[in-house]
Amino acid sequence: MQRVPTTHAHTKTCSTSPTATSRGLLAAAVSALAFCLAPAAAADPAADLLQVQQRASQALRHAKLADLAGEQASSSVQHIADWAVHSGDHGGRPFVVVDKVDARVFVFDGEGRLRGATAALVGAATGDHSVPDIGSRKISSILPEERTTPAGRFVASVGRGPKGEDILWVDYDSALALHRVVTGVPQERRLQRLQSKAAVDRRITYGCINVPASFYERVVAPTFQQTTGVVYILPESRQPQEVFGSYEVRRDPPAHLSSLRLQTAH
Repeated sequence: MQRVPTTHAHTKTCSTSPTATSRGLLAAAVSALAFCLAPAAAADPAADLLQVQQRASQALRHAKLADLAGEQASSSVQHIADWAVHSGDHGGRPFVVVDKVDARVFVFDGEGRLRGATAALVGAATGDHSVPDIGSRKISSILPEERTTPAGRFVASVGRGPKGEDILWVDYDSALALHRVVTGVPQERRLQRLQSKAAVDRRITYGCINVPASFYERVVAPTFQQTTGVVYILPESRQPQEVFGSYEVRRDPPAHLSSLRLQTAH
């Protein structure tokens, strides 16, 4: 609080019998001092809580979340995509979310914006693990129950496949890749399966993820050109949090804000 300086003339006036004018000035000064020293009015707890919640809601609107651009996706896909962007787990690199249950693939750029989504073919067998040394075995030796697409987080990059074609290697050691649909065995009817609306029809591969050739060339190849990325393959026998250590990115005010009502409302 800043004090009003007292002039020498005013001091002299106060040391003698006060005139009507000096009495008026003194009364005004006392009133001003009393106003300055008066305790501030008690804050309105409800108003304070509302302001905090409004600020929290505004912050949440600006939180880092994945942009699915209106594409329909399962809650697990949304969960992992939001978590990857919010936590920065993808390291600013492009990433892919593979939903085995729905047999779909979602490709995002480094900012978490959806580049494209498509139906995909995945492992014929249900399961989240690969058998040991499967990457070094001949395809003909892989049993039906071993034809799984393993769940997990993989650092992927474009490389060359068995015939020299470019593919996205998800896990080189286990021969797991995302590539154009393979049509070498007509009786598997892979092109027709990609068109099916039933996810179960798209369980046909030995473990690799097959996508339409046009999608690979239009979305996958340009997104991963000259860069690595992350591929999240969602589990089908466990919750995503168990595999990735992910957390839920809340889209409503955090729970601790509700406790403010208990602390301030009386």
